[in-house]
Amino acid sequence: MTTHDTHRVPLSPTPRTTLTRSKERGVDDRAALDAVLDAGLVCHLGVLLGGSPVVVPTIYGRGGDTLYLHGSTGAGNVRAAIGADVSIAVTHVDGVVYARSAMHFSMNYRSAVIRGKAVLVTDDAERTEALRLIVEHAAPGSWDRVRPPNRKEMAATMVLALDLTEASVKVRTGGPNDDADDVETGGVWAGVLPLRQVWGEPIAADNLEPGVEVPAEVAARGTPESVAAG
Repeated sequence: MTTHDTHRVPLSPTPRTTLTRSKERGVDDRAALDAVLDAGLVCHLGVLLGGSPVVVPTIYGRGGDTLYLHGSTGAGNVRAAIGADVSIAVTHVDGVVYARSAMHFSMNYRSAVIRGKAVLVTDDAERTEALRLIVEHAAPGSWDRVRPPNRKEMAATMVLALDLTEASVKVRTGGPNDDADDVETGGVWAGVLPLRQVWGEPIAADNLEPGVEVPAEVAARGTPESVAAG
């Protein structure tokens, strides 16, 4: 796992990650890739399973130049990814763009696509660190508060690592790109309907014993002012 600071480093797209459409929306700053990944909660893993493509939503964690995924040792899609070329996508929708013509409707978004070979992590220390990163990515502040995985749980869990070298980032912001004739004709509303996610109030487990309070990091995340990742 690489731990050096990767910010302010340009992306180095390969032919597989070089944009061919809407190139103006491409972002070549490595910090933009980190920002998209760090703001997300779920990625979509594309892999060939039995000769057919399958796309699986899964949580993840990032450590420097490495993206970590985990799954059950009994999961066929995870086993199929070991040593295979895979594709991972993370997308945030920030708004629907309403235009004056059907062809110019769009969305404002931030997205990243990573290509590469998924490597099975076998080192115990790295596997533990990867699981910590995944838990902390989804639920910051939780790893040190709860019981860590035991030997049986670790044996039932596979961890995959994907290098972030081969990646592309696209971002769209702003209003509609209407044709001049449609703008001149007028009479049709155009603009952006923003979209955001917000955390709700924490809901305690049905079997939670009395007197156990909501952890501070969970309570803070669930305030009405808190905007969910993405």
